[in-house]
Amino acid sequence: MARKLAVVGAGLMGSGIAQVAAQAGWDVVLRDLTEDALARGRRAVETSLAKFVEKERVEQADADAALARITTTTDLDAAADADLVVEAVFEDVDTKRELLRTLDGLVKDDAVLASNTSAIPITKLAAATGRPDRVVGTHFFSPVPLMPLCELVRGHLTSDQTLATARDFAESTGKTVIVVERDVAGFVTTRLITALVMEAVSLYESGVATAEDIDTACRLGFGHAMGPLATADLTGVDVLLHATENIHRESADGKFAPPEIMRRMVDAGSLGRKTGQGFYPH
Repeated sequence: MARKLAVVGAGLMGSGIAQVAAQAGWDVVLRDLTEDALARGRRAVETSLAKFVEKERVEQADADAALARITTTTDLDAAADADLVVEAVFEDVDTKRELLRTLDGLVKDDAVLASNTSAIPITKLAAATGRPDRVVGTHFFSPVPLMPLCELVRGHLTSDQTLATARDFAESTGKTVIVVERDVAGFVTTRLITALVMEAVSLYESGVATAEDIDTACRLGFGHAMGPLATADLTGVDVLLHATENIHRESADGKFAPPEIMRRMVDAGSLGRKTGQGFYPH
């Protein structure tokens, strides 16, 4: 019998997680608040799979089979019989806590609840449920179908079995897993990238070098595939600002204090690729 996954949130991350799970043979129910959001999520999966077929990385029959494994709904009760539920909603503590609290009252006793978050401590989220031992962090990377890494985060009370279930899921989708054994805000990857981005933004803000030269230094000097300011534009200046604010608030570590220019860019709507202007024009 096929394993069942529920993904709550049909945005870029949620639809990507749904796609890789369906390609791995999971039966997936993708839930969001509106039919429009679900339609956008399904179109994202269809477009992604079509590109894989065009590049001969996936057979058309396999793409069609993956799509057939994904159903969409606005009914949260559809998660009730899932073996694993991944929430992939906006990076807001209160929103995620309330959603996990609701899911806790719906899902099977042996179901695992996973939060796809890049910075929020899992223990803080798990405390909203009556089963903190069955809550785990699954930090996938965007775009999910292309990025090979998944960062698993053990909350203070996450059980070995829950972590093993999350590992089995992530690895079934073809991801390489790293495990965060101590639940610090930002985990491993977000702490590393935000520290680098904040320093790069500070250098740019103070006029030490142009965005182009800062990124060139990281690409050619350190072998990075993309410079930190180009990364900020790709990820979203607002997303990185929110993540680093979470880490700074939790850790009180000055290296995570966001430079003022990031706040002004967000105020102005200069969020990167998604708005056509960030550190670079797009």
